[in-house]
Amino acid sequence: MRYRTFTGSDVPRKTLPMSSRSRGRLPTSNLAGPTIKGDDTVTFRPYLAFAGNCREAFTRYQQIFGGELVLLTMADAPADAGPPPGAKTDAIMHGALTSGDDLLMGADDPTGGFDGNVNGMCVNYSVSDAGEAKRVFDALSDGAQVQVPLGQTFFSPAFGMCIDRFGTPWMVMAETAAES
Repeated sequence: MRYRTFTGSDVPRKTLPMSSRSRGRLPTSNLAGPTIKGDDTVTFRPYLAFAGNCREAFTRYQQIFGGELVLLTMADAPADAGPPPGAKTDAIMHGALTSGDDLLMGADDPTGGFDGNVNGMCVNYSVSDAGEAKRVFDALSDGAQVQVPLGQTFFSPAFGMCIDRFGTPWMVMAETAAES
């Protein structure tokens, strides 16, 4: 996907994608100044925190999204590194769910200080098919707090938001076809 840099009032409404379907990469052309040079790309990867239920959450995410799941427990740490004091040996030290170029990561808080509440962010899941968006939203919203029921909006044929039963905020949407 190619991007152009726009300034002032010549910014078109559909310059940037509203999702990570562009493989988590942002355009490198002067979005906030000349900090990235050439064809370098920046990749953002969500890393989720859990209050002891990372294994359950990532097992469910694999059921919903498919992909390969790797879970490392505190007991998997090398003997000389060891888990932090007070950490449960069955707590997840690192979890990774991969599907193609997409990657979702997370871990349990080894200190036990995380209360499970996430503020100021959500994980965006975007697809081209409204039926797939509905399937995913229905699965994520099972036992969840639905903030915005899945429905048609001016920017998407299917958009919804929920905080799943594990405490992860999600934004699910079907993308509209690009204007020609």
